[in-house]
Amino acid sequence: MLVQNLAVLVLAGFVGFAVISKVPNTLHTPLMSGTNAIHGIVLLGGLIVLGLGADTVLDKILLVIAIAFGTINVVGGFLVTDRMLAMFKAKDRPERTDK
Repeated sequence: MLVQNLAVLVLAGFVGFAVISKVPNTLHTPLMSGTNAIHGIVLLGGLIVLGLGADTVLDKILLVIAIAFGTINVVGGFLVTDRMLAMFKAKDRPERTDK
């Protein structure tokens, strides 16, 4: 069972890398927003399972690690998205005094 789960994890990593590497630059901001939403769901699910269904210590440790990585990804995604959107804001120009 553990070998099958690790095989699925490794294959999902390869597929995710292949899909993300083919995304054009113009679609990175919408993709980041979608990823943030998905990881928000992962965080909620991890917290629910940690509170209700984690039986062994290994389960609890893996859930805490997953919640930590999900939190880092959500916060980092929002920071990057905010920085990208700030690039499109109008810059303040000093007023001309020689009118």
